[in-house]
Amino acid sequence: MELALTPEQRAQGLMFREELAPDAGMLFLFDRESPRAFWMKNTYLPLDLLFLDSGGTIVSIARDTTPLSETPIPSQVPAAAVLELNAGTAARLDIAPGDTVIYRAFSQ
Repeated sequence: MELALTPEQRAQGLMFREELAPDAGMLFLFDRESPRAFWMKNTYLPLDLLFLDSGGTIVSIARDTTPLSETPIPSQVPAAAVLELNAGTAARLDIAPGDTVIYRAFSQ
């Protein structure tokens, strides 16, 4: 998994990538929980966006996002992190809001 920690890394994200390994993803970490919105500008791959609270609990999911779209994809509720995965991963692994992502940055 790749990390997006700095403003520059978060701005770049997975833009311009033409492929992403099936078990890969990018985790965006923020300093605090806040409403988040992502877009798919310059992102060629459809993605699942998992919005997480500060404990790593999934608070919402945007499934199978539209590549190259500039339409904002809101978290619906405050989030402290976003995990981007290949589209279909959440369905394939039966991932749902309320599930928890285990990672050292989350208070668990």
